[in-house]
Amino acid sequence: GGQWKSLALLQVEQEGVTVKGSSHFNPDPDAETLYKAMKGIGTNEQAIIDVLTKRSNMQRQQIAKSFKAQFGKDLTETLKSELSGKFERLIVALMYPPCRYEAKELHDAMKGLGTKEGVIIEILASRTKNQLREIMKAYEEDYGSNLEEDIQADTSGYLERILVCLLQGSRDDVSGFVDPGLALQDAQDLYAAGEKINGTDEMKFITILCTRSATHLMRVFEEYEKIANKSIEDSIKSETHGSLEEAMVTVVKCTRNLHSYFAERLHYAMKGAGTRDGTLIRNIVSRSEIDLNLIKSQFQKIYGKTLSSMIMADTSSDYKNALLNLVGSDS
Repeated sequence: GGQWKSLALLQVEQEGVTVKGSSHFNPDPDAETLYKAMKGIGTNEQAIIDVLTKRSNMQRQQIAKSFKAQFGKDLTETLKSELSGKFERLIVALMYPPCRYEAKELHDAMKGLGTKEGVIIEILASRTKNQLREIMKAYEEDYGSNLEEDIQADTSGYLERILVCLLQGSRDDVSGFVDPGLALQDAQDLYAAGEKINGTDEMKFITILCTRSATHLMRVFEEYEKIANKSIEDSIKSETHGSLEEAMVTVVKCTRNLHSYFAERLHYAMKGAGTRDGTLIRNIVSRSEIDLNLIKSQFQKIYGKTLSSMIMADTSSDYKNALLNLVGSDS
């Protein structure tokens, strides 16, 4: 039944993974290596990189357990006290279980002054229903508050509505069934809600973008283009602006090609002067055990250069070496 994935699908999933972990894994020597790398004066960063970037997240959790059992110290806290800057941020990110890491990124995006809407949009628009459920659970456990309520408290207007709708994860439909009649109706409704009249009916856009499956939306976008003579993205851009526009366009991008969307996020993190390290770290860490290889090939297709070459040009020292290890070789 449904719980057995086809072999072909598993094959594709495995091909996407850049960090596979160690096949003959024993956490104890790894924990010892890390302990030695950090004890006394000075830190052996390379030893830390060699261990942590070459293990899967599950293996890192076991190393942390072993570290505490052998040395009576918390591994993450020890890493934090020994490392600094972007390199610390990357290594610490690797130590979180995935759903707790994304919960932390959402929490950090909302705490303090000013909300980083971009982070919230990126995570909510690109994760599956199951991932979102896990993230909400982790958020509640780690921060003692409800993610949905925090998002509502931190955003307003139509942006708040689209984020709350996305959080419900109603877009997952694995059946792939598309009702052509409904797709046409949706396209007509979107056209009427946007291009045809003055003033946009934002709620219509939000409802359709947040509740229909990807396969259905692809058909809607096709029909829309026939009616409006322009892409749905172009319409959204001319009808809305700011964070709401970003949220809607992101949903469209994730629907059209998730791997292209992540390639674009990574490119955005490094293009121009300066690096948006938060975005770079989050996207590499969170996709390394899902689909980073597939993102790498989209990256090369879109930008005509490899992801690693851009990382090499844009980052330096231990931070660079750790990122390159996570990204893996260019095959």
